[in-house]
Amino acid sequence: GAIVGAAGLASSYAAVKAGKRVAIANKETLVVAGPIIMELAHKSGSELIPVDSEHSAIFQALLAGNHGDVAKIVLTSSGGPFRGLSRKEIASKTPEQALKHPTWDMGPKITIDSATLMNKALEVIEARWLFNLQAEQIEVVVHPQSIVHSFVEYRDGSVIAQLSPPDMRLPIQYALSYPQRWEAVAPRLDFKTAQHLDFSPPDLATFPALKLGFDVAKQGGTSGSVLNAANEIAVSRYLQNELSFYDIERVCREVLSAHEFIASPTLDELVALDDWARKETTLWQP
Repeated sequence: GAIVGAAGLASSYAAVKAGKRVAIANKETLVVAGPIIMELAHKSGSELIPVDSEHSAIFQALLAGNHGDVAKIVLTSSGGPFRGLSRKEIASKTPEQALKHPTWDMGPKITIDSATLMNKALEVIEARWLFNLQAEQIEVVVHPQSIVHSFVEYRDGSVIAQLSPPDMRLPIQYALSYPQRWEAVAPRLDFKTAQHLDFSPPDLATFPALKLGFDVAKQGGTSGSVLNAANEIAVSRYLQNELSFYDIERVCREVLSAHEFIASPTLDELVALDDWARKETTLWQP
């Protein structure tokens, strides 16, 4: 499943229902309908193997221990193109400036999500359901080199990480080869040259979209569907110069607050709320 956005939900649902092993690259499937998809996978015997580099790293690191021994997982973030800038500096950034990502070459929607850190927010929600964790067990750290793709801390204090150069061919290959490992097609890490790895906490005041991700991961229910839909439309409006950079998070937060929350929604209710949130975000004025 590699269709961008909520559009990928139907195909992912069908594959999981059929009991297939799914290499899941569409994070929105789990953001929108995580509990439904995971319960369906449990019933059908389907396996979900993540393609996102961060979730692939967590998946691999979880093979080192028992699920009950996991203290927390830590997702790494490059920090996006505006890492280190102040909120004031970022506020006036144009779509053209936001589309220049330091590490990855992606489509416009995901690149803007990387600039707002909404991409990481969605990954937090995805990880909550995919790995059957509590929101409190998930952290994010800024790691500009994008070499440590994420790590798992176990209750004894051991931290297991997955490292490789930033190249999507490896997590894609692993999702296809699992449980085997094929010969590398992507570059390998060269430890004969000096390697420098930096880690720092994210700035939630400057990148408030990330906090929304933690809030939604905690809340569950219909909030993931609403956040995802509102963000898709908000990013589209930002790219058309209808909204400013910080309007993206603001409209998502306001539409989330306005929606009628359902704790255990059906798929039909999620689809209806997706539609509602898109309309609300389209009409929203700053």
